[in-house]
Amino acid sequence: MAEGTGTTGTTTDITDTTGPAAGTAGAHRIDGRALEEAVAFTSELIRIDSVNLGNGDGTERRAAEYVAERLAEAGIEPVLLEKVRGRTNVVARIEGTDPDADALLVHGHLDVVPAEPADWTVHPFSGEVRDGVVWGRGAVDMKNADAMVLATVRAWARAGARPRRDIVLAFTADEEDTGQFGSDFLAGEHPELFEGCTEGISESGAYTFHAGGGLRLYPVAAGERGTAWMELTATGRAGHGSKVNRANAVSRLAAAVHRIGEHTWPVRLSETVRAALTELSRLNGLDDPDFEDPGFDVDALLAKLGPSAKLVEATVRNSANPTGLKAGYKINVIPGTAVAHVDGRILPGTEEEFTATIEELTGPDVEWEFYHRGPALQAPVGSRTFAVLRESLEHFDPGAHVVPFCMTGGTDAKQFARLGIAGYGFSPLRLPEGLNYQAMFHGVDERVPVDALHFGVRVLDRALFSL
Repeated sequence: MAEGTGTTGTTTDITDTTGPAAGTAGAHRIDGRALEEAVAFTSELIRIDSVNLGNGDGTERRAAEYVAERLAEAGIEPVLLEKVRGRTNVVARIEGTDPDADALLVHGHLDVVPAEPADWTVHPFSGEVRDGVVWGRGAVDMKNADAMVLATVRAWARAGARPRRDIVLAFTADEEDTGQFGSDFLAGEHPELFEGCTEGISESGAYTFHAGGGLRLYPVAAGERGTAWMELTATGRAGHGSKVNRANAVSRLAAAVHRIGEHTWPVRLSETVRAALTELSRLNGLDDPDFEDPGFDVDALLAKLGPSAKLVEATVRNSANPTGLKAGYKINVIPGTAVAHVDGRILPGTEEEFTATIEELTGPDVEWEFYHRGPALQAPVGSRTFAVLRESLEHFDPGAHVVPFCMTGGTDAKQFARLGIAGYGFSPLRLPEGLNYQAMFHGVDERVPVDALHFGVRVLDRALFSL
């Protein structure tokens, strides 16, 4: 494996002539070993400590080396890149059969959020496979997807198969914080590695969402709300806790935080959310929404959509949620400053409105600044790419209903968008009823069924080759 130099894959050229369906060829590409490797790689990656505590505290080096070794075994030469020691990224390029075609980026992050073992049924870093389920931190966010990508491209190498387009693989550091050591670093300092990439595929979409009555939805992400993490600072007059103090920094901050937390944001519907509401309405037997009707009530519509409303209800408005408070050092001392953190999320085209609203809600006694910002994203829902992603899911689950949706949070796609790459959330999994996939993100007892990983590899293979 190389460090700091550009590389390409070395697989043998076999042209896939089956076109978008790619079903017959896919049967020969994905073998039993690929299915086994998807499970084994998920388990083994979970056992590697890549916890990201934020503020620069984390290391992805061992996980990156593991990924690089698996790629090198398949004849795909990886590049390892670090902004600072230990925060390691892996990038590799698989050459396609059509040198004139645009390249496709497939990316996933290697870091995970912390987990408290005492809260879990199975140790969160054991990677244990129990009763057909892989347990551990990263089982859904997103070492499982990293493993499926590895298993897929290794299967291609064994079959001597090459996709039509160049495929750039990126396994990143620091996605669970600001991305400054990962995708931000790669997009800013190594854009040449992504030359020709026009579209990207990554996390948080294409999983089974059971909407009741046997309705199986597969939300494919075609948008993300923007990130607006803020730090609020109130200043006042320090003094004795027993004295009257009308310039109390804690009181000023608490008032601002309360106003922000209680604020009702106005409805702002992006194109992605409108497409989602339209498809969900049809699937629930409702008329298409008339978004131009002055009397249109999105909350009333959401109430009619039943469980499927959960896919869109958090993305019809901006949001700002207080997440942290820090003030004082002794109970009888009024501090001179108090600090709060607020997680803001912004829909496309609403940045100025959001900023003006926060300015009003914080008031004159509290200053604020962005701790971290990322743009809102939208990718075309009517594109050939979305149609291919839809067909790939429906091929392996004929009862699937694929719908576009906007992610409430963000991914590394925000950074790669600076390079002109449109991002889709597509990490396919077929999940049983009762497994709350969305609650697994950063939650307790994160886990993924073995057969969901098998499904994912097959769908991913078909989609990437069809694209």
